Amino acid sequence: MSRFSLVTDARGIATLTLDRPEVANAYDEDLLRDLTGALQDIANSETVRALVIRGAGKHFQAGADLNWLNRLSRQGPEENYVASIVTVRFSKTLNELPKPTIAVIHGACFGGGVGIACCVDLALATPDAIFAISEVRHGIAPTPISTYMVDAIGLRQTRRYALTGERFGADEALQIGLVHEVVPADRMDARLAAVLDAIMLGAPGAIAKTKLSVLGANGRLVNEREVALLAHEGWTQRQSAEGREGTTAFREKRKPGWYKPQLA
Repeated sequence: MSRFSLVTDARGIATLTLDRPEVANAYDEDLLRDLTGALQDIANSETVRALVIRGAGKHFQAGADLNWLNRLSRQGPEENYVASIVTVRFSKTLNELPKPTIAVIHGACFGGGVGIACCVDLALATPDAIFAISEVRHGIAPTPISTYMVDAIGLRQTRRYALTGERFGADEALQIGLVHEVVPADRMDARLAAVLDAIMLGAPGAIAKTKLSVLGANGRLVNEREVALLAHEGWTQRQSAEGREGTTAFREKRKPGWYKPQLA
């Protein structure tokens, strides 16, 4: 059973809808691998002109599936490294896709969901959207998306939100540059149609070359050494005592052991 749908209309607009609403469209290794394959097909397609990413149900994307993280905590270094490589490659593939990419964000957009917002060319959000780079609260590190967060919102804002794990709303996301526009839900389809129409006025080859030039000339293309390093940093922290405690605490709906409450 597929956990996402991919539909391309007559104009070449591909819409990829994450479809795991029962877990707020959280991802695991298999989903990321399948999504990366779909992105590679889109990259090679001569008919696809743009990609729109949406989430089914109440939320856009709430990050990693904690059940998957719990399973990884019981597996060895090789399995964990592979899982991290898959995560890093998904972000790299999305970021460097030679087609215009748009995310339409509503509800929860946490962790990897923020990564998607950072990797697309244009992010639109409804006023109800809530964002968080919350990995540290689970004892893990957002290394697969660290490069893209700094690109999207700058080092200063990344240092704040990646270290505190605070939640913030759509207006703050707009102010710091994580999203480009906040659009009422009942106007989103019309706004998206207008943006896509603007994209269709651009020549596909010129768009692809412009995107490659913008990323490449500014050192924003992640090489294989950096992929391996990001994956290594990710899996070692996930397999640490903190990583195990963080995912266990989340599953048990309690504060993690490192939390120190305020003194009365």
